[in-house]
Amino acid sequence: MRDAAALVLLPLPLLAAAVTVTAAAAPAAFAGGGTRRWGWGRGDAQRAEAQAAKDAAATAFYELDTAQRDLRISLETIAAVDSSPAGRRAAQEFAALGARIDEVSGAYITAVDAHDLDREDLDSSAAARARTDLNRAKDELVRVKADLDRFAQGLGPLLAAAEAELARLAPAVERARQALLAATEALDATRAAGLRADDLAARLAALSPELTKLNQGAGQHGVAETIGRAERVLREADAIREAAAQLPQRAAEIDKRLVSLRTRAQAIATRATQVAPVLSELRRRYSAACWQDLQQVPEEARQAVARAEAKLAEARTARDEQRWPDATALLSTVRALLTTTDASVSAAGDRLRRLDEVSADRQQEVERTRFAIRDAQRLAMAGRSTPDPRHAAPLDEAVARLDRAVAGLEGRHPDWWRFLTETEAVRQSVAAVVQAIREERGAGR
Repeated sequence: MRDAAALVLLPLPLLAAAVTVTAAAAPAAFAGGGTRRWGWGRGDAQRAEAQAAKDAAATAFYELDTAQRDLRISLETIAAVDSSPAGRRAAQEFAALGARIDEVSGAYITAVDAHDLDREDLDSSAAARARTDLNRAKDELVRVKADLDRFAQGLGPLLAAAEAELARLAPAVERARQALLAATEALDATRAAGLRADDLAARLAALSPELTKLNQGAGQHGVAETIGRAERVLREADAIREAAAQLPQRAAEIDKRLVSLRTRAQAIATRATQVAPVLSELRRRYSAACWQDLQQVPEEARQAVARAEAKLAEARTARDEQRWPDATALLSTVRALLTTTDASVSAAGDRLRRLDEVSADRQQEVERTRFAIRDAQRLAMAGRSTPDPRHAAPLDEAVARLDRAVAGLEGRHPDWWRFLTETEAVRQSVAAVVQAIREERGAGR
């Protein structure tokens, strides 16, 4: 630009002369008299190719490093959940791939450090060597990344299962925490109603260490163990909450049973006083065999009612002290005792009634038993010309037993009670034969 400005400032004749001189000097410049030599374009091209190889290797290195980081996260996810042989094998294979990645990454870094492409004196041969080394490093990086990608694809099922398990973790822990909160609130409401619920409070307090471990997280205790702990806490907390919610109703039910059983005990005690006149009537009208086993009923009933009333008092104390399991157990004992006593007190009256009926008309009891035997005989002969000996023998014995029972009534003081128990036994034996026949035919024999 300076030369051009000087030419512009020359007078016109001198400008023409300058142009002539410049034209004459041009061949000399192209012949080597200038500042750049012939062939400069090839050196710059080698430098550019080496730089492109360096950039491609850097891209491959970055992609491999990114893929390795992502895959390491996947392996950590699997390791946190899956302790199976497949999970352990995947970790081992990833470790082997990591060693290869370290090897090719080291080779890449060595190649980059060995060639300074920004040097002013970089010649074509050095640029060519740099390009070769960097392309070789890039190819190794790409090859290992391909292996890493194939390994990642094979992890698909393991990773999906692990992610599904991890997806259960947070909701499971949250449900457990909410269940504990609900149990605490239910227990507070129960206490506000005047019920201590000490046993439920102890059960809830026992869950405190489990809550601490849940708060520490799966990183310390493992995913599977944490999920299992959360599920156990959930079940126990729900049970505590339900028990606390039902406690007022349970207390009301115990109060109701206390009143009901006390009323029943009083009624049985009243009825027990009426057993003595019944026994007197039995002794007056029937032989000793008909009433001897009932002689102790009045005294036994009195003692049983006394024991029931003592147990009721214990149950009342347990209820007042809010020992609910003890109160429930005591009330069950009272109920069983009164049921047995009630049956004993009723037995005397039932005995007198049945003896009066059979002594007035024995034939009704006989016909009832014979009908059962004949019905069983018809069933045994159905579809057969002769009965099965297994069925015929007990039915024949039933007939003989009935005949002996009827014959035993002869005499001045027949044992009517023995007669009734024998006919009942005969009917039971016949019913057993009928049941056996039906089961055999049902099985196709």
